[in-house]
Amino acid sequence: MCNAALTTYRTRIHADWVDYNGHLRDAFYLLIFSHATDALMDALGLDEAGRARTGHTLYTLECHLNFLAEVKGGEAVEVRTQLLAHDAKRLHIHHALYRPAEADSLAESEQMLMNIDSVAGRSAPFDAQVAEQVQRLAADHHELATPACVGRVIGLRR
Repeated sequence: MCNAALTTYRTRIHADWVDYNGHLRDAFYLLIFSHATDALMDALGLDEAGRARTGHTLYTLECHLNFLAEVKGGEAVEVRTQLLAHDAKRLHIHHALYRPAEADSLAESEQMLMNIDSVAGRSAPFDAQVAEQVQRLAADHHELATPACVGRVIGLRR
């Protein structure tokens, strides 16, 4: 049992990802988290070969981003991904962006992903091999604490 979030992506912040304030642009947080989702897919068996074998892929249904600290150009960052919950077709995940070896996240993204049968063009249960990998990851992450940003609702008090 792992009991740690899965490190899914590492990169340096490219100069063209930085805005006029010297900070990572909003859109590039999502790009980084998108690459982390690709790595999660690979880990679950939905890599290129798995997608070809099953005809399945993942679509993002919903995404919430929380910007918690400044990220500057040239910094090294990594994404740690936690599987919060799942069912036969969906994954509820949490990505968090960190400086390597630091404990405080810089940004977080809660996401709902749906397994899609690309030929049928609609949702489908996970392939048995993929479902097995999802179960393993769920067991590894079962005892992890729910991150503070999970379940937040955006709005203004009336």
